[in-house]
Amino acid sequence: MLGTPRKRTSSPPNKNRSLSKKRATQGAPTNSNAYRAAQDAFAALGVETETALRALAAIPVSIHCWQGDDVAGFETSRSPLSGGIAVTGHHPGRARSLDELRTDLDKAFSLIPGTHRLNLHASYGDFGGKSVDRDAIEPRHYDSWIQWAGGRLHGIDFNPTLFGHPLAVDGFTLSHRDNAIRNFWGEHVRRSRRIAAHLAK
Repeated sequence: MLGTPRKRTSSPPNKNRSLSKKRATQGAPTNSNAYRAAQDAFAALGVETETALRALAAIPVSIHCWQGDDVAGFETSRSPLSGGIAVTGHHPGRARSLDELRTDLDKAFSLIPGTHRLNLHASYGDFGGKSVDRDAIEPRHYDSWIQWAGGRLHGIDFNPTLFGHPLAVDGFTLSHRDNAIRNFWGEHVRRSRRIAAHLAK
């Protein structure tokens, strides 16, 4: 009957299956064996893997902050995500605060080899629970990120947040036909540039 769970029945063990499984695990390459095989394959192409890995370790890789909280951000008034973003902001287990996000980032950075940077969106400011609209953000809203990053990261990249806002619902921001909306986003980008310069210092 549809919707009725099937009763599990036990089947006799398949001797051939267990033998083939045993054979598959015997002689399976270890991590070191797999790496040596990869070294040989790349060497045949003229690539020395140890040299490549040393070069890669010196290149800072920027991790997006929004990977930790499903692009929700930490503004007090949150609008539905817009602009074709394929997430909801409701992923279970996402970071719910700046402290949780930073803890999660610490864990991620501990597992990712190489040199690290953080890409920080404007909507991830430390607003102290106050409502700060995008055209009013200031460098001081990101000072706690500077304190956290010290000694941890190679640097912080910064960019404006041009989505997830009541004035971005139709997909237009800097090119909006309404002059007031266009000016709002222009001011947001100008402030974002000043914040980026503050972070760089």
